[in-house]
Amino acid sequence: MKKLILASTSPYRAELLERLGLPFEKHDSKVDEDSYKAVISDPIELTSRLAFEKAQAVFKENPDAVVIGGDQVSVFGPNPRSEQRIMTLGKPGNFEGSLKQLSLLEGHTHQLITSVCILARDFEESFKDVTTLKMRALDQLEIKRYIEKERPYSCAGSYKIESVGISLFDEVQTKDSTAIIGLPLLQLCKILRKLDFPLP
Repeated sequence: MKKLILASTSPYRAELLERLGLPFEKHDSKVDEDSYKAVISDPIELTSRLAFEKAQAVFKENPDAVVIGGDQVSVFGPNPRSEQRIMTLGKPGNFEGSLKQLSLLEGHTHQLITSVCILARDFEESFKDVTTLKMRALDQLEIKRYIEKERPYSCAGSYKIESVGISLFDEVQTKDSTAIIGLPLLQLCKILRKLDFPLP
């Protein structure tokens, strides 16, 4: 079986990949995400490019491995391809950042864009997932209480929907719930089977 590498230090993506029961390594791609965010405004283009760049950076050092790169942003706007102004939300980083993001999202619908790129010798495949989430109306006390409880500082949109963060929402429309956490396993499994990884 080929070596499998996750080009990410995200504990959330690692936990998802562990579900498949395949041995894998985690490598930091060391890609400067801010430099791409400064010049790419379209969220689908941005996440797709970053997923590829992360995978490629690790693949260059491990040309005999299968490398998985991924990226995710929250998009506040009517839809990812709308001509109206769209605001992308990355990782908030701290309490104040989370408070700002959740205060913006509360009572509204937003999209979560997740892109994945898989590289191997003579192989490249990418895909994306767009999940729509409707957050319920929240007051500042509820938002602060949630942030203090979960500290979602490394999560795009400032919530951990796999735990208490689910209580923030009225509705979620998704083809794959694992995409919300950061790594859409349904599509990923199809690709790993193509590469002869032993999955059911």
